[in-house]
Amino acid sequence: MNIFSSEILEQVFLSHYLLFTGILFLGAFITTYILIPKVILVTNAKKLSTPVNSRSAHMIPTPSFGGVAFFTTLILMVSLIQSILLHFGGNNLIAGLTVLFMVGLKDDLVISTAKVKIIGQLIAISFIMFIPQLQITSLYGFFNIYEISPFLSLPMALILMLAIINAYNLIDGIDGLAGIIGIIICSVYAVIFFFTNRDFSFLICICIIGILAAFLRYNLSSGTNKIFMGDSGSLIIGFLIGFLTLRFLTIESFTMIDYQFKPENRIIFIISILFIPIFDTTRIVFSRLLKKQNPFAADRNHAHHILIDLGLSHVKASILLGFLNIFIVMVFLLLGRYYSSFIMAFVMGLLFLLFTYLFFALKTRKIKYRF
Repeated sequence: MNIFSSEILEQVFLSHYLLFTGILFLGAFITTYILIPKVILVTNAKKLSTPVNSRSAHMIPTPSFGGVAFFTTLILMVSLIQSILLHFGGNNLIAGLTVLFMVGLKDDLVISTAKVKIIGQLIAISFIMFIPQLQITSLYGFFNIYEISPFLSLPMALILMLAIINAYNLIDGIDGLAGIIGIIICSVYAVIFFFTNRDFSFLICICIIGILAAFLRYNLSSGTNKIFMGDSGSLIIGFLIGFLTLRFLTIESFTMIDYQFKPENRIIFIISILFIPIFDTTRIVFSRLLKKQNPFAADRNHAHHILIDLGLSHVKASILLGFLNIFIVMVFLLLGRYYSSFIMAFVMGLLFLLFTYLFFALKTRKIKYRF
């Protein structure tokens, strides 16, 4: 008897849903946990570790190929889930992940140009943006906008995916931050998809959480087991978060237990879930444009760099930004069921400006505080 046959796995999934979910989480966690030391070993043997430079947050050359373990685990887990559920986007997701992994791996090895990375992202996104079930057809009353023209749906999906992939990639600047924020985002989405019976998306969230949890064990290490996820990791995790966001946006209606926010606030909810990547990327890009600098140029003006320069450790800075993301989600959950999208957009904009000023003041020492 083949215990890995799709029929047997489907029976286990249907009969023991939570048990299967737990096994899937452990599978993703253990596979990643076992693979990362192998990646570190090969990286060190071939002398491929990331060197230290003026912008580095690390003191010694460190492997940056966590994405190799991510990709291997994801292909195994997504293939397993796809064999059970036969999801409309499973194979497309694998194709997109493969393209982005290759683009990210090239960048980790020899540094790619922004043009090459964008082209790779566009190719990867094209595998899922044309799926009919992922077409954005409505904004559910956001700013009194309901139905969306098919001619606007594809550009919206493209821009959304590009923004999320690159925003997540940009927060991967200190130990723990991308992993912690990724776990928070996918945990929120997991709750949503669980209560809306979107099994495929729910299990993808569980896999990502398992992978990132195992990664944090090594990423937060101070010894020879330390590793970064690299572009090969951050691009594929950002791609999956973009996919999950697009899936959430295309769910027609849902209720989480006895909680229901106003449908028109769905866009605001997405912004709250992705607050740290969106906040930091938007703040950085506008700051560079105001200074007439290249918006894609590297600097130490990210929120996490500011916290590090104030004396926080990487772990403390990452946890603080994680709690900030959770705080924004909680604010939305408290207010989103009562107020219109206009008021919620105003509240979110106010919070954005407040934290923008706070980090500007900390950066320029207008607020003199050292941790």
